[in-house]
Amino acid sequence: MANPVILSFLAFLIGFTLIGAYASRYKTSTTEDYLLASRSIGPWFTAMSAVSTNNSGFMFIGLIGTTYTMGLSAVWIMFGWIFGDYLMWFWVHRRLREGSEAEHVRTIPSFLGADLPGGRHAARTVAAIIMIAFLGTYSAAQLNAGSKALHVLFGWPYAVGAIVGAVIVVIYCFAGGIRASIWTDVAQSANMIVAIWLLFGLALYEVGGLSALWAKLEAIDPQLINLSPPDPKFGLGLFIFGWFGAGIGVVGQPHIMVRAMSIRSGRDIAKARDIYLIWYLLFTFACYGVALACRILIPDVGAFDAELALPTLAMEYLPGVLVGVVLAGLFSATMSTADSQVLVCSAALTQDLFTSWSESYAKSKFATLLVAAVVLFIALFASQNVFALVTLAWSALGASLGPLMVVRALKWRINTPAAVGMMLAGLAGVTIWGSVLGYGNDLYEIMPGIGLSFLVYLALRPKAASVA
Repeated sequence: MANPVILSFLAFLIGFTLIGAYASRYKTSTTEDYLLASRSIGPWFTAMSAVSTNNSGFMFIGLIGTTYTMGLSAVWIMFGWIFGDYLMWFWVHRRLREGSEAEHVRTIPSFLGADLPGGRHAARTVAAIIMIAFLGTYSAAQLNAGSKALHVLFGWPYAVGAIVGAVIVVIYCFAGGIRASIWTDVAQSANMIVAIWLLFGLALYEVGGLSALWAKLEAIDPQLINLSPPDPKFGLGLFIFGWFGAGIGVVGQPHIMVRAMSIRSGRDIAKARDIYLIWYLLFTFACYGVALACRILIPDVGAFDAELALPTLAMEYLPGVLVGVVLAGLFSATMSTADSQVLVCSAALTQDLFTSWSESYAKSKFATLLVAAVVLFIALFASQNVFALVTLAWSALGASLGPLMVVRALKWRINTPAAVGMMLAGLAGVTIWGSVLGYGNDLYEIMPGIGLSFLVYLALRPKAASVA
């Protein structure tokens, strides 16, 4: 008899692929449609796609693993993150949508470098190189997260799962570009939230309810129910402030911000913003609940990889068909992020680095294939720690591209030297704070990077006579 886990899992993946194929019926074979869906996406699809793309392997694998280890104090990670993210929707997203159309640009680097005094090409090139380097790492982390799910599900080696994920990503991208990615994201987003709440309800039942959850966590280790992380070097306030910076850094994440560029009108941004917040909060709450329940139901046995907590819980406590639903939600979450990242990287190649390819639909697809191959290579040979890979890439992108995005969206005075200086300063701040000084666990390195970027802006911004 066929394994119900495998059948359920494959049924969902085939369903997502068919949705992507159906979306391709609405495509036109133009670069504008491949990269931005002809700027025709409604607010519901924009919001649900952004949630799916944002809440990827980081949430299902990385955040749950981190919460399993840290306990309740991990709630500050997403508290600060979501608050900062939501604020940015008020200031940047509509301006990006309307400004990118007015400037006739299709990529984030092109928007950042549009009409800069001193030559826009240098800023576009630097932004594109940073974006490709760190989004490639980010996308590799998604393949690693998906491979961990398949390792638990089928016992496959991690390399096999990464290869399967890369193939699926290419299929999504080739099916219909960003439109197929967004349509499949919506279905995946619904699958994700059903899967995580299903598992949360079961885990809470197995633990004995919320009060039992609290008591059992305290019995294992009182620190697990302490809201303050153990001995934060700079205090709880700055610990939260650092993760608030992570939320601000969303405007430096091209795979998310391209959704704002693809929405049908800037007037739809407000509605998309509120849908996004509600969906995001529902998903995050359930993730924390599952992680804390896992700490009780799957005791720490030393060699256990905490990032495998969710798929392990599903395999041990759910019937086969529902295991497939949960793991399809996990795997699809990673793919919904990876396909968007591969697409925006290929867009940067064709629109910002090799501009002679900018109007070629065929070369846009070739660039997608090339980027996917590089991402797979990174996934096979880089660290398997999803949380570490994602937080590194997020901080680098958020601190290097995010501050410049704010400056460009708000139309503050800037020229090319200031723009390039901001990006390099943000990247340097992240590297020095996190890797050289080693303070990243006490104050997430994105905030020092953002601060240094804005200091460089104040030092290098042009006088009023040189308005961009």
